[in-house]
Parts: sequence; C-alpha cells; structure tokens
Amino acid sequence: MNHLSTVPLAQLISERRLHATRDPLLTFVRHLPDGGFSTQHRDYAQLWERGQALARALLRAGLQPGDRFAILMQNHAEFVDAVVASSIAGTVFVPIDPRTRGKKLQYMLDAVACKGVVVGDYCLDALTEALPEVPRIGWIWVVGDGASGQRPLPAPAAWLERVIDPHGEPVPCHPVRPDTPMQLVFTSGTTGDPKAIIGSYAKYAGACAMVAACGVTPDDRMYTGLSLTHSNALAITLGGSLYLGVPAVFSRKFTKSGLWHVIRHFGCTTLNLLGGMFSAIYSEAPDPRDADNPLRMVIGSGMPLNLWAPFSQRFGVQIAEVYGAAEGGATVNKPGEGPPGSIGRPLPGLVARVMDKTDRECAPDEPGEIVFRHADGTAPEVRYWNNPQASAEKTRGGWLRMGDVGYRDRNGWLFFMHRLGNEIRRNGDFISPGFVEKEIAEHPDVADVFVYGVSASTGVPGEKDLVAAIVARQPHAWNAAELFAFCQQRLERNSVPSYLQLVEQIPKTASEKPLERVLAKAFRPDAANVFVIDSH
Repeated sequence: MNHLSTVPLAQLISERRLHATRDPLLTFVRHLPDGGFSTQHRDYAQLWERGQALARALLRAGLQPGDRFAILMQNHAEFVDAVVASSIAGTVFVPIDPRTRGKKLQYMLDAVACKGVVVGDYCLDALTEALPEVPRIGWIWVVGDGASGQRPLPAPAAWLERVIDPHGEPVPCHPVRPDTPMQLVFTSGTTGDPKAIIGSYAKYAGACAMVAACGVTPDDRMYTGLSLTHSNALAITLGGSLYLGVPAVFSRKFTKSGLWHVIRHFGCTTLNLLGGMFSAIYSEAPDPRDADNPLRMVIGSGMPLNLWAPFSQRFGVQIAEVYGAAEGGATVNKPGEGPPGSIGRPLPGLVARVMDKTDRECAPDEPGEIVFRHADGTAPEVRYWNNPQASAEKTRGGWLRMGDVGYRDRNGWLFFMHRLGNEIRRNGDFISPGFVEKEIAEHPDVADVFVYGVSASTGVPGEKDLVAAIVARQPHAWNAAELFAFCQQRLERNSVPSYLQLVEQIPKTASEKPLERVLAKAFRPDAANVFVIDSH
C-alpha cells in the first residue's frame, strides 16, 4: 500500500498493462429505454492505449504541463481515458457535473482557466451557451453514442474519435512529484461560489486506503451509479479499482429502476451509496427478490441510523459507513466493528477530535465540530485554487475543519449529526431528517422524499418548521391528507412535517445529495404544490 501511494496514475497504468490480464477491469453501463443496456469496457492495456491516443491530441492542441481542461460528461469510458491522458501529459483535469449550466458553468470553466473541454453530446447546448463568457476555451471534443457521432458540429467542437491519434509516437509520462496537481475538484458552492480543490497525485493514490479499510478485495466487483465528477466515485471506486486491481462497474448515471438488474447481471458484490440514495432505494416497493442479489456490502456515507437495520435485512447486505471530504479527513466503520450509526474511527495516520467553538475538545457525547490532523501533529494540506485565505481558514489552528457537527461516544466511536448551520430545531428539540424520511419512504405512494427546515411560522429565532419534499408515484392521485395521517401514526408529534411539497423530482448534486437551497427557494406556504397539515 505504501508503495502504491507513491506511484503516479500514468506510471501505474503503464506498469500494470505489461502484466495484467485482458479481462475487463472497468465496465460502463448505459441503461436503455427497453430495460436492457449497452456496455463499454477497459482493461489496463486499453486504458494505456486510449490514454496515449488522447494525450497525443492534448499535446497537439498546445496544452503544456499544468494546463487545465474540463471533463463535462456522465460516466463514459472516455471519462477515464481523459483522466489517464491528462496524467500522461502532465496536465490537470477538471471534472464538472454534466447537469451544470448557465453562469455556474461559465464560472467554473473561467475560474481555473480551462483551455478545452471533453464533453458529452447531451451537454453541448449548455456549453455552447457558456462559450461567449469563456474566451480561453480553444477546443471542444465531443463524446457521443453510435450514430450521434456522424452529425456536423459547430466550431470549435469536433467528435473525440476524429481527434485522437491511435497510431502516433508514444508519449512518455511527464515526470511529477507526489504533491503535483493532478485534478481540480469543485466544492458544491452551497454558501457562495464553488471553490476548486487542488488534488495531488499522492492524495488520489492514497484514496485506495479507504477501499482497503472497508474490506474490499480483488475478489470483489464494485458498483456505483455516482458521477465520476464527484470525489466518491472518482477517488474511491475508480481509484480503488485502478490501484488495487478490483473490477468495477459504473452506470452512466444513477438509476433506481436499473440498479438491481445491473448488480445481478454483473455479479457486483459492493455498492457505493450516499445520503439520500438510501431513502430513495428503500422507498421502492418491496419485492420478494430484494435479498436475492450478489451484494455482500454497501459502502455508504450518510446511512440514517433508523434505516441501518431495515435496509441491511431487506437487501441482505452488510453496511460499511465511511466519512470524509475531498479536502481530506476520513473515517471508516467496517461491518461488524463499530455501532450502527457511527461513522467509525479515523484511518491509520490520522487523528480525529470533536472541538467546541473555543477549540476545546468536547467530552464524550458532547456535540462539536469534527476536525482532523496527521498523527505527527501536522494538518492535512488543503489548497484551493487562487484562494489562500480559504485554504488557511480550512486548516486554522493546525486542524482540518470539516464544517460538520458530531460527537464521540465513550468508546471512541464518532457520530455525524449535521452540517454546521443546517440543524433543524423545532419546539426546542433537534429533529433527525433521516428518521422522518425513512418513515415517509415506506408509504406506497412515495417514490422519493427529502426533509428540510424553513423558518418557523412562529417567528421564534433558530426554530424551524419541517418540510417534506415528495415525489409521488402517481401525482394525479395524490392525497396529502392521507400522507399526513400516515405520518401522525408513525412519528412523534414534533417530527410530523408541517408542510408537504409535491415536486416532479428532488434536485440533487453529482453525489446525489438533495439540493436543499433549490427546494427552499421554490417553497412558499401558499404555493399550489404545498400542502399544510391541518392539525393545529
């Protein structure tokens, strides 16, 4: 493991291609309307060949080591080709959620001075609209499916397959140090403009430690529907696969309807999930075949405590809970080791504390901010692109500040509670949204649910009313009164939502995290899609 953590990605691929089998290491699944799917595959040799071909194109386009280009697409094999090519050429890739558009897309491309974009054809219109405000973009290489690669494209766009050179001179791997920037990953930007986190080669290689700590072995086959533009899929699933040699399957994008079909067809043994994905999957109507699957473990982040046992029993899986951020800091609760609901203990080499506002360590069971540093007393390095002030604040006082509230029990197990400032207090009590979501998800008319807080109608400072955003299975047959009654039967009075907000879909980030601010912005108590409980 120590040796692997010092090997840059391109060098790793180059070495592995000489000795590994030609069995597919990576499988990319596109879900088709008829319920079937098409696939792309990559082994180490193909990754090297495709990476070389694309690296030649990058150099021919004038990119120099350290120059940036964006990857704006869903989970295609070409996404990983571009990552490998960037490592070979010594450039820096910038993954961007393919749903990004408008001013946010303009900002992300311009803020880090991207010189080109590798883009899925379904993102081309949004990218074209942004181009007038991003003059540095000199080229656009488009990834399509089948016949879509034949139609003409507007300048400066060209089909990727017509740009790459599969038969040119070999490109030597550009020499890099462990701290050399490999990628720029944007934060979600929930409190302002997104910040670009500088991710080094060493940090990416070290991500495989999380996979190993969960108990994943080369005999497993990992699966994720999370976007490769998010650190979970990019570092944990892809990085773990490439560095540890564990086969992995990626859906083009997350889908509840095709999830179990892919897992069963490819014999996947582990599954990566985040936050609201647990409730979304659990809200599907129960099926006698739920536990008839090859999964042995779900690697999750944000599994609600009250859903831990029901989810595990229904689908016949063990739960490994992980916690961390792209900036650093990581904990693991391996199956059978820590108590349900705990995010675990820090990985070897890290120390975690729970601190109050004065940087005093909190007593057991006392809430505070979760912070990390290395075992040698140094803080993990955090570098935001062109933002030294934010970089310094993130590691203020020699601790990596996670911005999350949690506590440590008397046995040293850590528990996550909520993001700083995102707590929901109602009538003096703190409400667990995950607990409320789990109960609502079990109603047969609910396809998806997310619970959040809005300023209380009482006007009491710090107090919030509960809103349950609901995606109904049959919106035209929606019965709000029935769901309110269902909640009153199952939940304590203080946990019953004050409002039900009926939506077509719950907006989510690339990590499938619900976008509370978007829902809250659209929320009005008197809106036609908002239903008020009639019990006060």
